[in-house]
Amino acid sequence: MAALRIAPFIRKTPLVAAESLAEISGAEKVMLKLESLQNTGAFKVRGAANKILGLSEDEKARGVITFSTGNHGRAVAYVAKQMNIRAVVCLSEHVPKNRVELIKDMGAEVEVHGRSQDEAEKHFDYIMEKQKLMAVPPFDDPAIIAGQGTVALEILTEKPELDILLVPLSGGGLLAGVALVAKAINPSIRVVGVSIEASPAMLESLKAGKPVEIEEKNSLAVSLLGGIGQQNNYTLTLIKDLVDEHIIINEMEIAEGMLYALKSHGLVIEGAAAVGIAALLKKKVSCQGSRVGVVVSGSSIELESYFDLIKQQLSCGKPLQSSKI
Repeated sequence: MAALRIAPFIRKTPLVAAESLAEISGAEKVMLKLESLQNTGAFKVRGAANKILGLSEDEKARGVITFSTGNHGRAVAYVAKQMNIRAVVCLSEHVPKNRVELIKDMGAEVEVHGRSQDEAEKHFDYIMEKQKLMAVPPFDDPAIIAGQGTVALEILTEKPELDILLVPLSGGGLLAGVALVAKAINPSIRVVGVSIEASPAMLESLKAGKPVEIEEKNSLAVSLLGGIGQQNNYTLTLIKDLVDEHIIINEMEIAEGMLYALKSHGLVIEGAAAVGIAALLKKKVSCQGSRVGVVVSGSSIELESYFDLIKQQLSCGKPLQSSKI
């Protein structure tokens, strides 16, 4: 249902082999799902389109509102523009300026408030209630989760033999959606969530058995910053029930994953998109002889930080030449 509904708003992204990554990790095969090449530069358009398309005509006329670390806001703005719907996006002060400008360029109204996504969410609640707008949450919503799950549908339709899926984890919409679809297709498939050391909100919440608010730190993986929402109704439970394993990646490992994508595949990806690659590079996944799918979630980068990474690599005497894959 979701796949058919959102088809006009998305592209079926490539699934490409990473032979050198398979060799490093010990896997039989590694396939990269390039959502970094998706419309708006990230998988988020899948969930945003599914949610907005499910609204009634009266609800669409009221306009939509969301809160975001950037990619979801851009996706909501994109879909709303295509449908001639008013969109308001609430962001925290941590969201890079380039992401703010991209959202504005899509025609959305932007509200910057607070020093964390949790604070931006509180402002979202206030504006939504005051202006009677329709909420398009970034992750904790059945329509959003279903939309993100179409990533797994595409992966396993093309490569049903995969044994393991590595998925970035923050609020959990993508991981929950992928796990739901993947387990429905193949109950024995292993689904692994990859979080960042700077913001493991979901992992802390799983340990506590309830949503936990954590302090956000700076990270290359901006899209994985933020909490899971203090009123989380869906993703926490789904991830607890369906996800087989969790891995944490640090900042140096994120950088290595980003540079691998550039050197080996000519791909410019954001830090959040590199966490699955990093997990394999650092051999944090037990995958000897397995067939692994990795969701490369987006390409929304802050150019200054990205160029700094390249300069650091060159200063270490490691030229950015292509690897044999």
